Amino acid sequence: MTLDNIEILDFKNITEARLEFTPGVNCLVGLNGMGKSNLLEAIHMMCLARGMSSMPESAMIRHGADMFAIKGNFTSDAGAPEQVAVGLVRGKGKSLKRNGKEYQRISRHFGAFPLVSVTPADTQLVAGSAEERRRLMDMVISQADPSYLTHLIHYGRSLESRNKMLRAGVRDDLLYESIETSMAASAQAINAARAEWVKDIAPRLSQYYSVIAGGAEKASISYSSVLNDATLPDILAQCRAKDIALGFTSKGVHRDDLLTHLGDYSMRRLGSQGQVKSFTLALRLAIFDYLKGAGGKTPILLLDDIFDKLDASRVEHILKMVSSSDTFGQIFITDTNREHIDSILSGLHGDSRLFEVTDGQFTPITLGGDEAH
Repeated sequence: MTLDNIEILDFKNITEARLEFTPGVNCLVGLNGMGKSNLLEAIHMMCLARGMSSMPESAMIRHGADMFAIKGNFTSDAGAPEQVAVGLVRGKGKSLKRNGKEYQRISRHFGAFPLVSVTPADTQLVAGSAEERRRLMDMVISQADPSYLTHLIHYGRSLESRNKMLRAGVRDDLLYESIETSMAASAQAINAARAEWVKDIAPRLSQYYSVIAGGAEKASISYSSVLNDATLPDILAQCRAKDIALGFTSKGVHRDDLLTHLGDYSMRRLGSQGQVKSFTLALRLAIFDYLKGAGGKTPILLLDDIFDKLDASRVEHILKMVSSSDTFGQIFITDTNREHIDSILSGLHGDSRLFEVTDGQFTPITLGGDEAH
């Protein structure tokens, strides 16, 4: 999958932009706050129907405007043209169209335009709460398996019903069992999918991390879930009295976690900034491989400010990997350092394009007197 061009209107600090991209490496260079990441977020919004950041979508409308609109033309791996248009009017719902036809359920868009993004906020995948890591698992697996999202929605609704009963102080075991039985099938499917996903990406993550770290360190990941050792009905029956006192469901797949390791120790506790950033980058690249293999489509890869907080040797290893554009397909890279960008472009054999970003405006710039090759 490649993005051929994009049109943006009143999205964050981008008043208006029309850009043509290469199917190879597209680089954006400029100072912080100029709009580099905003372009990546617009691409993310088209592909996954949500932004990269956690800010409310209404806050993505440019200050002083009433709506934003983003439209992009894509080419599938099979060569078929595709178009995605997303818009939001202040005070109203979001509109998402594919080839001119609006989705009735936006969730059906997941997986159609696979994308992997690497951002500075990814450090929260290690340092943040378990919720961050569950959200990652759910977003990635849903792109590859639509049935997984169905199970998530069903489990979430059943969980909400059980929690309402707990808060109301209901003590009828038969009522609880009816809901818990309904939850169990979806919980089992979620647990199985997550376990299989971790099994798939774990060796890929370790391999990518080893390359980035120059083979000097080992990193790994594992899956923590109460369903690894017991069934959900048994777990919920044992916790019922406690949950009534708490007013919420204390155990289940909604409490699962990914455990991150540096050697035999916790990456979260002992990892330096550079090690954490290397880990999250390796994790995203492992996810890229997973999505490419699971869906048969090459994801678009967004690399936002990936070189920050990394030493020179790690940057060099990353540059060598990124320069192998045949492996990763279409890539978008942002950086404030022109030297990093020049190093990437000089090592490429395929197409590339370079933009300078200033106050939400994008200007193609040349290398050595010629247009970016």
